[in-house]
Amino acid sequence: MEKSIIYLFGNPLLAEDNLPLQLEPALKLAFPRFDFIWQDPNENLRPDNGELIIIDTVVGPEEVIVLTDLEKIERSPNYSLHDLDLGFNLKLLSKIGLLDKVTIFGLPAGGDSVRTFEQLSRKIKEIL
Repeated sequence: MEKSIIYLFGNPLLAEDNLPLQLEPALKLAFPRFDFIWQDPNENLRPDNGELIIIDTVVGPEEVIVLTDLEKIERSPNYSLHDLDLGFNLKLLSKIGLLDKVTIFGLPAGGDSVRTFEQLSRKIKEIL
């Protein structure tokens, strides 16, 4: 049986943006039925049967949140092609018919790794 993919986004050089990457080893042990793939959010995302599952950092919330509505993702100002972000990429995939469903597990920026892992694990078990 082929494993489902969960994409991990984050910048390993920025402490406030690398929690998904820090949690990768623990996630692999806790959820062996998934392939956790670290990727740049603006590279070629490949929805599996029209679906993407993502773990990324979010600014604001202090708890792990789950986003499934693309319209709730705020867009960054776009002045050039360098300004395209995950929200833009997801909305484009949806518009061209490649993305039907997205589940984004948003981890609090700069959150505690143990507490965040516990919250994330509960949500993954509930939803997936």
